[in-house]
Amino acid sequence: MSRSVRRMPASAAAVAVALAAGMLSVTVAPPAAAASGATLPFTSVEAESATTTGTKIGPDYTQGTLASEASGRQAVRLTAGQRVEFTAPRAANAVNLAYSVPDGQSGTLDVYVNGTKLAKTLAVTSRYSYVDTSWIAGAKTHHFFDNSRLLLGLNVQAGDKIAFQATSVQVTVDVADFEQVAAAATKPAGAVSVVDKGADPSGVGDSTAAFRSAIAAAPGGVVWIPPGDYKITSSLSGVQNVTLQGAGSWYSVVRTSRFIDQTSSSGSVRLKDFAVIGDVTERVDSNPDNFVNGSLGPNSTVSGMWIQHLKVGLWLTGNNDNLVVENNRILDTTADGLNLNGNAHGVRVRNNFLRNQGDDSLAMWSLNAPDSNSSFENNTISQPNLANGIAIYGGTDIAVRNNLISDTNALGSGIAISNQKFLDPFYPLAGTITVDGNTIVRGGAINPNWGHPMGALRVDAYDSAINATVNITNTTITDSPYSAFEFVSGSGRGLATNNVNVTGATVNKVGTVVVQAETPGAAKFTNVTATGVGAAGIYNCPYPSGTFTLTNGGGNTGWDSTWSNCSAWPQPGTGNPAPDPTTNLAKGRAATATGSVDVYTPAKAVDGDANTYWESPSNAFPQALTVDLGSTQAARRVVLKLPPATAWGARTQTLSVQGSTDGSSYSTVVASTGYRFDPATGNTVTVSLPSTTNLRYLRVNVTGNTGWPAAQLSEVEAYLS
Repeated sequence: MSRSVRRMPASAAAVAVALAAGMLSVTVAPPAAAASGATLPFTSVEAESATTTGTKIGPDYTQGTLASEASGRQAVRLTAGQRVEFTAPRAANAVNLAYSVPDGQSGTLDVYVNGTKLAKTLAVTSRYSYVDTSWIAGAKTHHFFDNSRLLLGLNVQAGDKIAFQATSVQVTVDVADFEQVAAAATKPAGAVSVVDKGADPSGVGDSTAAFRSAIAAAPGGVVWIPPGDYKITSSLSGVQNVTLQGAGSWYSVVRTSRFIDQTSSSGSVRLKDFAVIGDVTERVDSNPDNFVNGSLGPNSTVSGMWIQHLKVGLWLTGNNDNLVVENNRILDTTADGLNLNGNAHGVRVRNNFLRNQGDDSLAMWSLNAPDSNSSFENNTISQPNLANGIAIYGGTDIAVRNNLISDTNALGSGIAISNQKFLDPFYPLAGTITVDGNTIVRGGAINPNWGHPMGALRVDAYDSAINATVNITNTTITDSPYSAFEFVSGSGRGLATNNVNVTGATVNKVGTVVVQAETPGAAKFTNVTATGVGAAGIYNCPYPSGTFTLTNGGGNTGWDSTWSNCSAWPQPGTGNPAPDPTTNLAKGRAATATGSVDVYTPAKAVDGDANTYWESPSNAFPQALTVDLGSTQAARRVVLKLPPATAWGARTQTLSVQGSTDGSSYSTVVASTGYRFDPATGNTVTVSLPSTTNLRYLRVNVTGNTGWPAAQLSEVEAYLS
């Protein structure tokens, strides 16, 4: 995987409640109207909600801190002899623990059930943590947590006490997953066992040749991987028209950092019910250190897998038409969990659990050919620590439905819909992009390259304008540290995000704003309700200039205020400060005119430079220049300028000031009269506005000029006092 990180100049409620309470349990089949997230075989309990003799850390959203990468942004730190005791939320015989230990250290945790110490211990290590990616702008050392699992050897019931106690090494415990693991499956009739072909289930001998031999012996059939550990030292290729099946992902374990690596396949590959656990300790983008690298071919499936300690779970190129990836766990990858890297058609990625990815957890990237008619549905994603939970980079007719995403970190949003290309040839977003029924909890982060925040859900015209139809419906956003919906051109080029519809969203507790509009474009909002808004409803300050139009489709409540100062970023929880009366409301805003000549365009009148100017066509009065202030403002003063150089002789321009709140219906604010511009007094005039003035669109209508047969203005400035 090779991508650079974007840069820009600085300038479902019930699920959310469960997360906030420290427990997520999705153990029953979803109803017809699917809830957000996957149906999981385990129940997670946060350490900070358990009983402990250790120290709770967090909450913290600061990049590079341990708590910022934790689930819920909180965890429990244990020193030797300290413990954290969970109350079992369900019957279980196995546990997976997310934890962190200091860099360079390893050890064990003692395990107690109802006060009795088990003979088994839980191994902990920093080997797969503390990843550095110096080539990624804005990255710091990250990937602090890891996961370790244990079959307890006994059954616990709901209400039993399971404790983990530190021995010789400090351990920070984040979350525990409690699971009732079924007995190991038995060999299907007619299957070819890898052990019969010479594989060593002890994990000591090299089983690569045995796997290859079994695959060759089972065309159209099943390769059976019995319970055991199997070491594979080089990747498999030529895998097609075969099922590789294990006894269950807790029993059949393949130890390799490169499982399948092939550029093509005739397809019909079935990978199911075993674990692939690697030994990838750093991210090297030129290495294919992935569970699957390349193509499984059409009509393939991946299900019931446990994938851990690799660079990428599935990096998919070539023909993977109609691939289904479902019911898997992908943990602790140094880069993406899964990436459909172009040319994916009819792919369904659904009901998977992903935790602790070092890049996008799930991504579609339309490189070389567009991904099309593919979807990410009902996945649960937690703690991507260097990018997005779900990212769609280009593609045609893509769907992101009913996913639960929590705790994104630096350089990432919960969901990103983007035209960031990274490389060429890239195929931008096209057709209809459906983003429906998703829940984002604690999504969004400060982007260190920009110096300002990324929203929980981001629409990004990074390398090209977004002209696809983007429908964002039935979204729940909870506890976003910054904004809920962000519209941006991440390259800083001011490319537009068009044709966006946001319908039926519930926003509960955002640190700053509901809508963060940083680039030109347009979006319609309907039935969007917000509570607990930290600063203001809307930040509408396109960069470097232009207009972002928010259309009110009705039914919107709780976010009608607008951030007052485009020269400063809203800070979480600070409220909307009183507007600065000395701020020029027109500077950098979108400007249009009835006409212009040569290079003397309307934008020159709002660029902050009095030496550049707008000029209309000659001998064609009346002429008008209109500035969109971005939101309705109680303007009280307009300052008009011509270049201050003495070469500009004194002149009188006859003009009026008009205003509008909607850009279509204008009224006269100040009647037409003559204003004298004189270089002796700076070629500046001031027009006072009535105390009842409220306008968004400011228009200067010029009917005469004694110094030149055209309208001329070098700056149009608007102030609140």
